Amino acid sequence: MANLLALIQNETLKVWKKKRFAVIVLILLILIPIFVYAQMKIAQNTTDKFNTDWRAELQSRITDNTNALSSDRIPEEWKKWRKALVQQLQYYLDHDINPESPNAVTFTRRFMDNAVSLFIPLLVLAIASDLVSSERSTGTIKMLLTRPVRRWRILFSKLATVTLYVSMIIVTTVLLCYLISGLVFGYGGWGEPVFVGFQVQGADVDTTNVHAITQGLYLLMQSGLNWFSSMIVAIIALMVSVLVRSTAASFVTMMATIIAGTILANMASSWKSAKYLFNVNLELSAYLRGTPPPIEGMTLGFSLAVLGISGAIALIVSFAVFTKQDIMN
Repeated sequence: MANLLALIQNETLKVWKKKRFAVIVLILLILIPIFVYAQMKIAQNTTDKFNTDWRAELQSRITDNTNALSSDRIPEEWKKWRKALVQQLQYYLDHDINPESPNAVTFTRRFMDNAVSLFIPLLVLAIASDLVSSERSTGTIKMLLTRPVRRWRILFSKLATVTLYVSMIIVTTVLLCYLISGLVFGYGGWGEPVFVGFQVQGADVDTTNVHAITQGLYLLMQSGLNWFSSMIVAIIALMVSVLVRSTAASFVTMMATIIAGTILANMASSWKSAKYLFNVNLELSAYLRGTPPPIEGMTLGFSLAVLGISGAIALIVSFAVFTKQDIMN
């Protein structure tokens, strides 16, 4: 056990000395203020448009959605969705909360929603894409394998290291989003309601399990789902790093795979079999929002299963190849 902990510590320090994580933090420190500024301009334009009449605008939305509930043209499922929306808008009105006024929690939640399918996976690849291939390119893997340590322990230490850094990336992104946006929008918003539990299948919406939770709880659930999808990306990147000798080839292969998943999610609605690809299932937080899935038949449980199976296969391949492959040549 002590030997394994020493290996994990060694791998963690190697990644830390490469300053990859420092670069990731620097990227976040540059990009997040840009997004905050853009959101601030949108908020200012909205305020100029509605001025102090946001309550009247909110009441108008409540009235329009309430009137739509009596229409025969709207399916019953969508009426239930509108009813839930009316409840949320009424909460804002009763508690004197302007939903168009941004706060740090809302900004963080929306940033993480948009970052999970491409931005965060790319940050993960900066750490995980060359854990093995870089050492093979430089020859340091030979020195490591000459030690009286079983190969599976070496690869497990790399897996533990990438798990640590993926967790740090998620936590750091959330914290920086909250701290930086809070300077402009204020640090409130933890107790504001968000409705979750929508089940969307084609044009049908199941609202049986719809209920309100606080934004704080939503952010915690969202971060957990984002961590899981990011870990699957990291595990598959580790497998590619084991299989491919070149660091550049490893990174480009994974980057192309992630980008292809984003494109497929937007274009492959008629290709039903695409839902079994891991890169189409990365946006798990979309199920919390009730956003229709990119391909019919996809649910949160389905996407979790696809990602879990993909990760398990990647781990099996990684350990099988790494423990048997002739890496010394």
